[in-house]
Amino acid sequence: MPFIMNGFATLVLLVLWRVEEIAEACSCSPVHPQQAFCNADVVIRAKVVGGKEVDSGNDIYGNPIKRIQYDIKQIKMFKGPDRHIDMVFTAPSSAVCGVSLDTNDKKEYLISGKAESNGKMHVTLCDLIMPWDSMSATQKKSLSQRYEMGCDCKITRCAAFPCETTADAECLWTDWVTEKLIHGRQSNHYACIKRADGSCAWYRGAAPPKKEFLDIEDP
Repeated sequence: MPFIMNGFATLVLLVLWRVEEIAEACSCSPVHPQQAFCNADVVIRAKVVGGKEVDSGNDIYGNPIKRIQYDIKQIKMFKGPDRHIDMVFTAPSSAVCGVSLDTNDKKEYLISGKAESNGKMHVTLCDLIMPWDSMSATQKKSLSQRYEMGCDCKITRCAAFPCETTADAECLWTDWVTEKLIHGRQSNHYACIKRADGSCAWYRGAAPPKKEFLDIEDP
């Protein structure tokens, strides 16, 4: 009986470990939209016109690897290869970071991800994927110039006060501690821009930053 109980206890522990592993299989650290833009190979505005599950080769044990293939209509490319993207691939479930997109051909998305061959890209829950209508005017404008101007800067998330920057080429992202929101004022309305002296600072403005930008400006 002790042996059976020990075996049962081991089984329970294994099941709990497996459940925990699955639950934590997709874990993404919050990132500012600019950081997500800079990290991505491809950033596009697109409509999703269809979706289906497809085979994508086999794993090391010979089992088929499933992915979701989304067919898209690219509206604009903000960053990426010199070719049209017509397919986006993702994992089959959110447990493994798969993304669910609306396929009614009406909803437009900002989609960022990793480049694949033959005009394809792969996306996960950790990538920047937003309904286009939900984006602020500043975010939309920043996709064309401002975000890229700050890709040499580091955006550091402040999780709790006190927090401070550790280098000049760094912007402190404080939305969580000031607003209790991941995507607050800085996320929606600011870009971290590299200044003429090599340091970085938050910028908000109606016009593109001046080349000699030295401080934060408001409209």
